[in-house]
Amino acid sequence: MRTNQKLTQKLFALALFIYPALALAQVNIGLPIIELKAGIYRIQAELADTPKAREVGLMNRTSMPTNSGMLFVFEQKAGHCFWMHNTKIPLSIAFIADDGRIVNIEEMQAKTTNNHCPKAAIRFALEMNKQWFPDRVIVPGSVISGLPKKQVYWSKSALSRPLSYPQPPAQFL
Repeated sequence: MRTNQKLTQKLFALALFIYPALALAQVNIGLPIIELKAGIYRIQAELADTPKAREVGLMNRTSMPTNSGMLFVFEQKAGHCFWMHNTKIPLSIAFIADDGRIVNIEEMQAKTTNNHCPKAAIRFALEMNKQWFPDRVIVPGSVISGLPKKQVYWSKSALSRPLSYPQPPAQFL
């Protein structure tokens, strides 16, 4: 009986130690995916289109497939800056204007808190594995196609419904 009580106490203490660590180790799971194109390259991009999804971003990931990334979608054009706190993989980020043109590209080191900012107000940012853009000669001025259009935004979450669905009638909103 005493052994069970000690074991229970140890497990409880371990749980108290591990639980906060798990809470901090946030990962975006189940985000919608959109296909983008950069020149001849197809990109499978997870959509970070809510404040929480944008806050977590690619934190705590240990790898990402070659032609995969994360598209950050903002409701307002602004100088949205990024950092790499709790991001375990080095990334490249392309800051993208509404017309799909890349404004600038930044290389970002893992686990740093340096700010990486666009050179103009943007609504989109695309994170890919480090060197993805330069390795494919995708430079500022290149176009990313397949971005969600502004009229798709019928709620606070840009893509709370699949892109292929029309806007629901007003009585259903």
